[in-house]
Amino acid sequence: MIAKKIRSKERDAIIQSLKSGVTPKVGIQHIQVGRVKELKALIQDIERVSDGGSAFRLIIGEYGSGKTFFLSVVRSIALEKKLVTVNADLSPDRRIHASSGQARNLYSELMRNMSTRNKSDGNALTSVVEKFITEARKEADASNKEITAVIHERLSSLSELVGGYDFAKVIEAYWLGHEQDNDDLKSHAIKWLRAEYSTKTDARKDLGVRSIITDASFYDSLKLLSLFVRQAGYQGLIVNLDELVNLYKLHSTQARTSNYEQILRMLNDCLQGSAEHLGFLLGGTPEFLLDPRKGLYSYDALQSRLAGNTFAKQAGVIDYSSPALHLASLTPEELYILLKNLRHVYASGDQSQYLVPDEALKSFLHHCSQTIGDAYFRTPRNTIKAFLDMLAVVDQNPSIVWDSLISSVSIEEEKPSDVELEVEESEDGLADFKL
Repeated sequence: MIAKKIRSKERDAIIQSLKSGVTPKVGIQHIQVGRVKELKALIQDIERVSDGGSAFRLIIGEYGSGKTFFLSVVRSIALEKKLVTVNADLSPDRRIHASSGQARNLYSELMRNMSTRNKSDGNALTSVVEKFITEARKEADASNKEITAVIHERLSSLSELVGGYDFAKVIEAYWLGHEQDNDDLKSHAIKWLRAEYSTKTDARKDLGVRSIITDASFYDSLKLLSLFVRQAGYQGLIVNLDELVNLYKLHSTQARTSNYEQILRMLNDCLQGSAEHLGFLLGGTPEFLLDPRKGLYSYDALQSRLAGNTFAKQAGVIDYSSPALHLASLTPEELYILLKNLRHVYASGDQSQYLVPDEALKSFLHHCSQTIGDAYFRTPRNTIKAFLDMLAVVDQNPSIVWDSLISSVSIEEEKPSDVELEVEESEDGLADFKL
C-alpha cells in the first residue's frame, strides 16, 4: 500500500504542537497508537449516547501520559459519528460550580469550542442553530404547516426542563431574526446561548426573556443543549472537560466540595439514565481521583461510585466498564511504532525523505530507557519532544550523524505543573476505526 502524502500545513501543525508539548488539533490519526481497549470502551459510550442514553467517564492518567491526546481521539470519533462535541480546559477562572461567574465562563468556553463534523475546529454554535431551522423548515414544507408551529412543536420538549422556556424563546428569536434579516436579533440570540449576558436586564431588553445562563444553571443548560442538538438532527452531545486537577488545587474545601457535588450529580444522572443523548468525558490525574484528603475520594458518595472493581484487581485485569478509566501505559513496542509514525509525519509521508533509519529509533528508545527508566513510556510527552528535537537537528545539519546525537539527548521525567498537556497514539486513520 502506498503511504499517503501528508500536507505540509498539517505536518507543520503536528510537529509544532508536539514539540511544544501540546496535543495537535489536526492529524491525530497519523500518530495515534495503542489504547485499543480503552478506545473500544469509549466508542461503546458514544454509541450509547447516540441511542438516547448517557455516558460518564473519568479519564485518569499521569502528567504527560496522554489524557488530552486520548480525549482528542475520542472527540474525533464522536464527530465522525455525527455527534456534537464541546470541550474546554478547567482553570482557576473556569470551573463546574461557582458563584462569581467561573461556571458561566466555563460554559461560554464550551460554546465557543462547539464542533460538528463539518466544523471540527470549533465555533459551530451558529451552524447548529441554522441546522435546527433548516430541519424545521423541511418538516413544515413536508406537512404543510407553518414553520413557527413546527419550531414550537420541536421546542416543546425543552420547555418542560429547567430554563427550557427561555431557551426555546431565544431559538425563536433567532428564527425571527433570520426571517426579518435582523442580524442584531440573531447575534443577541447567539450571545445568550453562549452565556455572554451578565445581567437579566440586558437579556430582557434584547430578547424579551426573563432569565440568562448563570453559574447555577451550568449543568441544566448542558442537558437542554443535548436535547436541542438532537432536534437539529445530530446524534447527541459529548462534553469534554480536561485539566480537572484544577478542582483538586482549589484551596477552599467548600469550593472543592461544591464542584464534586456537581460531578456527583452528573454521574448519578448518567448512571440512572435521566440524562439523554449526553456524554461526559473528564480528564484528571491519579491524585485528583484518589487523594483521600482533597481528591474525588474525599467525597464519600463519589468514592463508593468510582472505586475500582475488586474482582478485576484480583484477576489482574482492567474493568473497562468502570466510570473511572485509568489509561494504561504505552508498551515499549507501541512507543517504537509511535516514533516510526513521527518520523513518517516529519518526512511529510515520503519514505525516501526519512532522516534516520529504524536502527536510530531502537537506539533512541534504549537511551530513554537507560536515562529515565520506564517513565519514558508511562509519560511519553518528553520522549516525543526529545525525538522531534533530534530530528530537527539532523534535518538542519545534514553533516551531523544521528548516532552522535543520541547519547547527548537529555530527557527529563515528567513533573506535575500548573498546565497539563499531553500526547499518545495507532497507525490507522480515524475514518476507518475498526476495533
